[in-house]
Amino acid sequence: MSKPPKLSLAAIVASASPQVKPLARSAPAPRPQGAEIVPLTLAPPAPKPAATLKQRARQMSVYLEPPVYDQLRDLAFAERTKMHALMLEGLDLLFKQRGARSIAQLTETQGR
Repeated sequence: MSKPPKLSLAAIVASASPQVKPLARSAPAPRPQGAEIVPLTLAPPAPKPAATLKQRARQMSVYLEPPVYDQLRDLAFAERTKMHALMLEGLDLLFKQRGARSIAQLTETQGR
């Protein structure tokens, strides 16, 4: 006894859909007279969305002693913020203390 032939997806779809006879075209449909042709004005293309911070930024590892890490994590939890935001706040304070430009000033000039 031989195996039944494998059905292809095209064969299944063709057997499921009713056969429709194509309509015979005798002549093209007449165009309405006096119709005005208006040029289509396309809207300018939408600007690309800004890249995410992960795509724009450079990654840097920080090694912290366990008590320092725990304290930073506890502060972030207590303030309902992320550890990353606290690290950026600390860097911003360091920059201001040393007379360097703040993070806001650096990112403002980068966008231009």
